[in-house]
Amino acid sequence: MLPAQRKRDIVEYVLEQNGCSVDELAEEMGCSKATIRRDLNDLEERQLIERSHGGAVPIASVGGEKNFREKKVQNLKGKTAIAERAVEEIHHGTVVFFDSGTTTMEVAKKASSEDPFIGVTNSPLIALELREQGDEVGLTGGSLRQRTLALVGPTAEQFMESSNFDIAFLGTNGIDEEGFLMTPNAEEARMKELMIENSKRIVLVSDVGKLGEQSFKRFGNLDQVNVFITDEKLSDEHRKWFQDTDVHIVDGVAV
Repeated sequence: MLPAQRKRDIVEYVLEQNGCSVDELAEEMGCSKATIRRDLNDLEERQLIERSHGGAVPIASVGGEKNFREKKVQNLKGKTAIAERAVEEIHHGTVVFFDSGTTTMEVAKKASSEDPFIGVTNSPLIALELREQGDEVGLTGGSLRQRTLALVGPTAEQFMESSNFDIAFLGTNGIDEEGFLMTPNAEEARMKELMIENSKRIVLVSDVGKLGEQSFKRFGNLDQVNVFITDEKLSDEHRKWFQDTDVHIVDGVAV
């Protein structure tokens, strides 16, 4: 296994287990404890994990917010599968908004340059990805949040308020049993509200791990979503959350 892949796997395993020991990681990754210790030191310097006595724990706390680098390496297989299905929602000539985030980044990567559309985003990284594919790209402008690399603030909000989109690929940090969509930051919550208000069609792209998660600010409800695309099959309990909505569920895309 290449070192970069092993480090991605370590971060994902630490997050999934909510912390683990060097011994556990060495066994899981099939390498020496010395290698694991070196990897953990590097990952801590990059603020992807936090070292603990004899192991590592996730940086994020309850109600906290993972940074872009943390989220980028988490469940990449699931995000890629979600993206491959999500791009089927894009049609020729449509104006498509890509919410800032790591799952929406994968959607942008999978979007076909052979069927042109206008891409708009509040993520400089997604804008560069779309530009590489030769698509026409619009960027909201605004202030860059260092933690998530999203553009927010009055300039970004003014752009959104004066725009209309055929479809928006929307991300979320949490979905509760009442159907509320949540995110940790108030400025990003406002941007997401405007995405919903100014888009004809909302496609929510999120792994099932967000179901039941709580976060600081509510920005919308499942009633406002047209399509929900997720990696694993929904449990009977989670499927009940959608019973009173008109959301089209596309689950199990990574199975």
